[in-house]
Amino acid sequence: MDCGITVKEKGKDAYYTVQWSALAKADRYDINSKVPTLAGIFEIYWMDETERLRLFFVGQTNYGGLRSELRRITDPELCANDEKAKKILEEKEIWYRYAPTDSANIMADIVWFFMQTYFPEKTSLSHSGRYENIFIKESAPDKLIWVP
Repeated sequence: MDCGITVKEKGKDAYYTVQWSALAKADRYDINSKVPTLAGIFEIYWMDETERLRLFFVGQTNYGGLRSELRRITDPELCANDEKAKKILEEKEIWYRYAPTDSANIMADIVWFFMQTYFPEKTSLSHSGRYENIFIKESAPDKLIWVP
């Protein structure tokens, strides 16, 4: 597997490297056959009218793994509680990528960092509390990098 997460600690600082999977168009059959059943983090995007990807969702999953969570989140039939999300899933082209890790602390740190960066007004998550500072470096085969 070419994707995953590593961390280097320096004192009370954590330096994470997130190696994302390649971006893939959300298709229930492809997700079922290609995404691993491992725990990890993921990002969901939708394609706008100018053919640019727009970040839709950042998350993590333990129980059931990446395969079942990506399958659930990208299917409008399984998104009954959120009408706005359901509309996007029904009308737009949806894409995803992921990075597996089996550490709940690593997932908490990275998802907290991304939420603080992308949606600071909506962040109610907390990090693991193990580090004073968290730094992220992203790498992706398709060159889609959000964090400078």
